[in-house]
Amino acid sequence: MKKIFIFIICSIFLSCNGSAQKENKNNKPYKVTKTEEEWKTQLSDLEYYVLRKAGTEERFSSPFNKNYEKGIYVCKACETPLFKSEHKYDSGSGWPSFDREIKGNVAFSTDYKIGYSRTEEHCATCGGHLGHVFNDGPRETTGKRHCINGVALKFIPQK
Repeated sequence: MKKIFIFIICSIFLSCNGSAQKENKNNKPYKVTKTEEEWKTQLSDLEYYVLRKAGTEERFSSPFNKNYEKGIYVCKACETPLFKSEHKYDSGSGWPSFDREIKGNVAFSTDYKIGYSRTEEHCATCGGHLGHVFNDGPRETTGKRHCINGVALKFIPQK
């Protein structure tokens, strides 16, 4: 009985996902790196909370939910192109949603913060938290729903 208890305790400690582990999975430095103070100077409080602390903005709070202009969505922190307007759709989730990312510009990791596994999305250039991707998107395209915090994005209209 004692061995089982020790095994369970060890398993819990080994499976914990601490913030020190939340780095670039490839152990390569991001192309854009800044100190926390530099990020705080550049970003608003909400942008910092979402992009640097993996927070979530309030549902239906982003003006990008109803943005139907043609253009490109870039990372608010480093302006890396992330999503094209032609791949945006209204998922009804309360966050801007896209059925695909610009390949190579979005990185993925696994997030267990709410008790089960989700695929978290980050800017591949600066590591900023964007949101999560789910498999409940439009079946006629990719089947993916990239559920993105609007505050993590900047929109550049097509000329």
